[in-house]
Amino acid sequence: MARGTSFDYDKQPTLLGHPVGLFILFFTELWERFSYYGMRGILVLFLVEQTTSDNPGFGWSESSALELYGWYTMLVYVASIPGGLLADRLLGQRRSVMLGGLLLCAGHGILAIEAQWAFFTGLGLIIAGVGCLKPNISSMVGGLYRPGDDRRDVGFTIFYIGINVGAFLASLIVGWVGVEYGWHYGFGLAGIGMFLGQIVYMSGQKYLKGVGEAPTKEESAGEENVFGELFRRRNPLLALAVISAIGAYLIFTGVVGYGLLAIFLAFAVGISIIFYQDSNRVEKDRLMVTFLSFLIIITFWGAFEQAGGLMNLYAEQKTNRALGNFTVPAPWFQALNPLYIILFGTPVGLFWLWWKRKGREASSLFKMAVGVIIMGWGFLFMSAASLEFENKGESAMYWLVLAYLLHTLGELCASPVALSFITKLSPVRYVSFMMGFYFAATGLGNKVAGALGEAAQSLGELQIFTGIAIFCTIIGLLVIALLKPLKRLTHGAEDLQDTHFEEQEGYEVADVPEDDEDAGPRRDGSVLNPPKN
Repeated sequence: MARGTSFDYDKQPTLLGHPVGLFILFFTELWERFSYYGMRGILVLFLVEQTTSDNPGFGWSESSALELYGWYTMLVYVASIPGGLLADRLLGQRRSVMLGGLLLCAGHGILAIEAQWAFFTGLGLIIAGVGCLKPNISSMVGGLYRPGDDRRDVGFTIFYIGINVGAFLASLIVGWVGVEYGWHYGFGLAGIGMFLGQIVYMSGQKYLKGVGEAPTKEESAGEENVFGELFRRRNPLLALAVISAIGAYLIFTGVVGYGLLAIFLAFAVGISIIFYQDSNRVEKDRLMVTFLSFLIIITFWGAFEQAGGLMNLYAEQKTNRALGNFTVPAPWFQALNPLYIILFGTPVGLFWLWWKRKGREASSLFKMAVGVIIMGWGFLFMSAASLEFENKGESAMYWLVLAYLLHTLGELCASPVALSFITKLSPVRYVSFMMGFYFAATGLGNKVAGALGEAAQSLGELQIFTGIAIFCTIIGLLVIALLKPLKRLTHGAEDLQDTHFEEQEGYEVADVPEDDEDAGPRRDGSVLNPPKN
């Protein structure tokens, strides 16, 4: 996000044809994702484990555990907004990543202490750490290459492979240690992974000098003006005041979390009104499609993020996990997602290339809609698992294996294009803020996931799983039905060369260039040739 740079491209040593700095960032992100997904994989299981068991947890109800899971995963993404602004306006990307890594090491280290104060303190530090690191480290990868450098796409693919490897190993290793030897040993192991990543990052600073340096005052002036306008204009200020008043009422009545969330949304709504008012007709149309895209994103992640919550509990409590004399640890099923991404990322990308060359619909909105539908259908396997549990008292593992397969295929269709599409639609002067709104939408989706998990405790898992499948299908079909008018409102945004896209989210390797003639916007915003769709 930060724009300052003085990187000397010509004097950088290379490894395997790429700047050495790429591999510094590769291993830093690998271990950061190892720590995050390791902790995420055992969090809910630890919270619901009885205090008197051989591997004691907090003994919380499933509803309370899933509620905390929703808040935690939401805040991790929402924290990317202040983390990005910190880099934009003060520290720069490189120092923000350094700060984030230190906070993560401290947070995971404190989690290893068996006390409630340590648990909540550790979660808070992890949220702040991910907020500083996650939105900035991916952008640094683009800074290692000159604009138009053909190696950049390969460099990002290498980087995202590291994320997949970290997520895959975390689910296996941290999950196994947490289940077999103790939850706090698992938390501690996740911290050791982050500590290794921080050592790599600190030792490799000489290869990153000049990338993501602190911006000048002129570069950050735009953000300051937007926040100032929020309090000077009538309509944005009115929206801010009304929604904030609702938030204050919720806080006063004891619903503190949702009250604070309402106040955060009040600022988002106020800024959105400013953007809309200051835009011309074409930009206003595109912003309307952007806001609709946020609803698709919230829907997608609200369903997808059942993985670490409700589906994790289902695997632990209601799935027959026996393989001979070995019992598969419940967190291991979460390793299927990064494994499937590695296996199917390129085939899915090639499928869309073939589909487009056949002259069929291949716009970003269409891919997002198809991805939501496919991911939703994965929950039909969970519905089948629930029916089997009702009849037999347990369900087979293959239902989870199949569900995660469709979830991943849906992710590979929807997630790689989502942020790219949104930044293509956004006016250039607002693109950094729209990235922040994207993270906010992703975070809200995570909160919805936690709320759905809570609802399952009273409504039943079969009803929730089936309801998710139906709702995702309806949303996807509605988008497809409205595709033509929505594409008209984009005014050919996907045909424009001048985009400013920096991939920030997810761990996808499906973002393969279709070909030199149709590569479209690249991850740092450069373009080989204008795309055709």
